[in-house]
Amino acid sequence: MTAKDDETIGFYTDNARTYTSRGQAPDRPHLEKFLARLANGATVLELGCGGGQDSEFMLAAGFNVHPTDGTPEIAKAAELRLGIPVATLLFEDICDVEAYDGVWANACLLHVPRPSLPGIIGRIHTALKQGGVFYASFKAGEAEGRDTFGRYYNYPSKVWLEDLYGQFDWAGMEIEARQGSGYDKMPTDWLHVTATKS
Repeated sequence: MTAKDDETIGFYTDNARTYTSRGQAPDRPHLEKFLARLANGATVLELGCGGGQDSEFMLAAGFNVHPTDGTPEIAKAAELRLGIPVATLLFEDICDVEAYDGVWANACLLHVPRPSLPGIIGRIHTALKQGGVFYASFKAGEAEGRDTFGRYYNYPSKVWLEDLYGQFDWAGMEIEARQGSGYDKMPTDWLHVTATKS
């Protein structure tokens, strides 16, 4: 099964300009916690960078950031903002081996169909160096579904994520539950997962 959903990709392609120009602020609380676990100047792969606000924050803090997005139009907008190359990368095409000190995947893996997630997490695990840190956030739920824009979400529970991550060798893993929102402005239960590779 493919790791991408064509209807979701279509939404981001059609709405790239609106999505990337809405003035979204970086996720400072989680970014600061993530970066505090890394050495100064560490190499970070960002997946699903969107408008580039989180990469911009990490670059300003002195980190070696490799921003990517699965939608060419969004990657292009982020590249204009950041002034560095932004690769178009689908999760299923991650092929690096022990290349990154950190992987930042804020609100993007939540679009991966559930059957494909173990393979994607495995690719990310392989791409991390020993002791590397992996952050991802998900909209919480009990069953996969679509939002009012037609975007697919895997909507995992905490227990479901614990089982998923438990398939790989981590030195530590923690899940934080928080209330928040998203592009649709609706109240949302979020799960923030941080794992460190053994």
